[in-house]
Amino acid sequence: MSEMFKISLPDGSVREVEPGTTPGDVAAAIGPGLAKAAMAARIDGEVRDIMRPFDGDAELELITSRDEADALELVRHDYAHVLAEAVQALYPGTQITFGPATDDGFYYDVMAPASREPFSSEDLPAIEEKMREIIKADKPLVREVWSRADLIAKWEADGEAFKAEWAQELPENEELTVYWSGEPGSDGAWLDMCRGPHLASTGKLDPQAFKLMRVAGAYWRGDQRNAQLTRIYGTGWLNKKQLKQHLHNLEEAAKRDHRKLGREMDLFHLQEEAHGSVFWHPKGYMIWRGLEAYMRRKMDGGGYREIKTPQMMDVRQWEQSGHWGKYAENMFAVPDMVPDVDADEGAASPTVADDADWMAIKPMNCPAHVLVFKQGITSYRDLPIRLGEMGCCHRNEPHGALHGLMRVRQFTQDDAHIFCTEDQVVEEVRKFCALADSVYRDFGFTYHVKLALRPEKRFGSEEDWDKAEQELRDAVAEAGMDNDDYGWEELPGEGAFYAPKLEWHLTDAIGRTWQVGTIQGDRVLPERLDATYVGEDGGRHRPVMLHRAIFGSYERFIGILIEHYAGRLPAWLSPMQAVVAPIVSDIDGYAGEVLAKLQAAGLRAEADLRNEKINYKVREHSLAKVPYMLVVGKREAEEGTVALRTLGEKEQQVLSVEDALALITKAATPPDLLA
Repeated sequence: MSEMFKISLPDGSVREVEPGTTPGDVAAAIGPGLAKAAMAARIDGEVRDIMRPFDGDAELELITSRDEADALELVRHDYAHVLAEAVQALYPGTQITFGPATDDGFYYDVMAPASREPFSSEDLPAIEEKMREIIKADKPLVREVWSRADLIAKWEADGEAFKAEWAQELPENEELTVYWSGEPGSDGAWLDMCRGPHLASTGKLDPQAFKLMRVAGAYWRGDQRNAQLTRIYGTGWLNKKQLKQHLHNLEEAAKRDHRKLGREMDLFHLQEEAHGSVFWHPKGYMIWRGLEAYMRRKMDGGGYREIKTPQMMDVRQWEQSGHWGKYAENMFAVPDMVPDVDADEGAASPTVADDADWMAIKPMNCPAHVLVFKQGITSYRDLPIRLGEMGCCHRNEPHGALHGLMRVRQFTQDDAHIFCTEDQVVEEVRKFCALADSVYRDFGFTYHVKLALRPEKRFGSEEDWDKAEQELRDAVAEAGMDNDDYGWEELPGEGAFYAPKLEWHLTDAIGRTWQVGTIQGDRVLPERLDATYVGEDGGRHRPVMLHRAIFGSYERFIGILIEHYAGRLPAWLSPMQAVVAPIVSDIDGYAGEVLAKLQAAGLRAEADLRNEKINYKVREHSLAKVPYMLVVGKREAEEGTVALRTLGEKEQQVLSVEDALALITKAATPPDLLA
């Protein structure tokens, strides 16, 4: 009798099974319900096919739809394969390349046969129908191990040039796998090269839980020198209900698009002459000023001292800090120009000297803050020192990555750096956690906190990274945030090259997440830039430098706010807080009196005295997202009242001017100033 394998289950029990047993067999032995629900298996931490036999003793966790992240990854990967199979079934001669899962779906890059035009959105309905046919056929998904030579021969024989090229680069010493859709070698069976894992069969997918969304151009291996392909995008879910909700969210997101609302509300615009930078209009800049004043109050209350540092510094400074070696391609740098006077023309034309110094526009503020810290002699008694700056930065983001306010080349950070002793780190991070919490709650956001750990390429010793990561863990624990209520999670490999970081991921009104605030515990930059303080022992010591921001950037945070509130910003941030609208011109005088009282109270208000019907005025100011309209007619003038219309509410209130003023004033008071 062959040796039995010991399979440990999450409940602590151990089952002995024969070689050749699969996780699916174990699920069936436990019960038919689990056998039906099990989608894949986690074997010693690795996700594998449910029908792949055990290799030996193992710890087993069965993955079901309750394990949503893993389950979605699996079904989206399978949808991608079914997409490629459907395209090749409908259009013989199509070459396939790669098709991964994405955050909300999947895609596959394909090349149309020479006999037809590249695929377009008009082809999607037919491809969708073919995909449903493949899913309903419940074809088994079978894993096989092949040699590299056999893979190359297969793809070359089938005219799959892209797959053959990729197979030629696969290492011989790795286990190379393919997956069949259908019984291997049978009529109608389809093959793809893939590491897996996959579901047991196509029928495990819900044929009503996916939708093909669009097509786009793509280059083989992302290189524009290579062949152009068609990328077919889809969204895929566990069930029809999830798909329906996702499509609803997409519609809602389109309505909330900050670029669309920014135009409608006359907040800002973008144009090619300053690609990647924002032209703020008066109304949009009013929002900016409100946020800036709010953040200054928060920073003043937190013991920060505001500074202002240069936009350009010598490249040698960035080399010393380490940013030039890691970030040069994203920085704007120019040589120090020397004026040169043309004797004939008498006009000055700048030239570049052979030994010219290069200047770089700052992509971040931290090196400059170290230089401020280094002025004079700092004692341990002075620490912590908290330096803040509304710092304007520039980063040379790729042209195609720019997106409205969300990703720009010029942006302003609510940036600050805390210089402290090692003993102060945990408490300073805890205080920041409390400050960030108060800010996000003021704006109505919930959030998750994540810890991004050391990346593969980094500066600093392992001892320093161990210490920095543990300090952040300890601070979050002291703040009471290291639990499921805050979505606490650690992210291996996602820290900055100089420090681990805590990240705040906000959830908006339609369930999207946005990573905004961070705090990083840095021992690298103080070392590289020689920052020191005098310790209690009289010797020189390195401070720990905490990099922190809450908004992240004003541009992006405003974009998030616009979409979160669908343009209906809180009254305290709204560019125009109230409009007085008379029904007839005879009441203009009374409207002016009401307006004067609003403005005397410090409210941003105006009177709409145009000779237009009141319904037109109401509609127009509603589209402009004005929080309050005070409609006045003859009765209101006689009684000293107003008909108050609140944006988003159907019913209006008839109030005295004083009561309306009190209501609006309270709503227009920033939350940090409310008693």
